[in-house]
Amino acid sequence: MAKCRNCNIEILDETECCPLCQSILEQTDALENMYPDVRFMMKKLTFFSRIYLFCAILLQTVLFFINWLYFDEVEIWWSAISGLVLLYIYVLLRYAILGKSGYKSKVIILSLIAVLSAIAMDLATGYRGWSVDYVLPAGIIIMDIIILGCMVYNRRNWQSYIMWQILTILCSLITIVLYSAGLERNEYIAFLPMAFSLSIFLGTMIIGDRRARLELKRRFHIN
Repeated sequence: MAKCRNCNIEILDETECCPLCQSILEQTDALENMYPDVRFMMKKLTFFSRIYLFCAILLQTVLFFINWLYFDEVEIWWSAISGLVLLYIYVLLRYAILGKSGYKSKVIILSLIAVLSAIAMDLATGYRGWSVDYVLPAGIIIMDIIILGCMVYNRRNWQSYIMWQILTILCSLITIVLYSAGLERNEYIAFLPMAFSLSIFLGTMIIGDRRARLELKRRFHIN
């Protein structure tokens, strides 16, 4: 690569004269890579995630030991909460940042893991039911809102989110089953996720019309 001091431009072609002013060009270094080294960044992030995992294991071991020593005083395994938080951060690093899945899968799966982590925290602290009564229904509704937002943002390929809508409908059945089993104590909250998910799915099918029907036929291999 050469540079013309008179015109202050860089010339990529192999020539000795400037195409504008015909001045002699000054040779510079080879053309630098204008793109970031993605592999180098991934290696750095992977190395950082390993360091985090090592530190998280050490920290969790210390917290568990402290919790075990003073368990008779508090009678709560609070170290399980810290362990779940540290684990979720590691999953966030490895799956959300370093994972190769699409953003749709990452958002939905991380939301599901967050809800399951909240339920595990509730169980670890004596189970007061707040995770099933409120966090689980709220998590499903939040997933619906995220899917709806993705459909609005990705308007050209909105029909690809129909299967995720069906997944949230299936997840909504969980709250109804828990209510039937007596584990969910609020009837209205138990049925709210199903009503919300069905409303979005029904609206998608009505507004989407032919494209929505074709997507369902394609997904379920219906002729």
